[in-house]
Amino acid sequence: MAFVVTENCIKCKYTDCVDVCPVDCFHEGPNFLVIDPDECIDCTLCEPECPAHAIYSEDEVPAGMEEFIQLNAELSKSWPTISEVKSALPDADEWKDQPGKRQYLER
Repeated sequence: MAFVVTENCIKCKYTDCVDVCPVDCFHEGPNFLVIDPDECIDCTLCEPECPAHAIYSEDEVPAGMEEFIQLNAELSKSWPTISEVKSALPDADEWKDQPGKRQYLER
């Protein structure tokens, strides 16, 4: 079962998770990261590294966030792979714990 990046990553895009991923399953969009479920090996390394606490095992995605399972699968097919740490978005710390960010997801 794959891991899933959820809403709390939107407008943050910390890449601490990318640094520990052994298979380069992360993909980068304008203001969000996703995990390719076909590449994820369920190693659990990324989840504790996320400063925004936005990564969950597919079977533990919080209620109301289930759409992110499909979004990760869909967007990982068109966004480029990211395999190196980059700076978070400039105002990431301000957005990190804000609820209701789905509307800000840029494709």
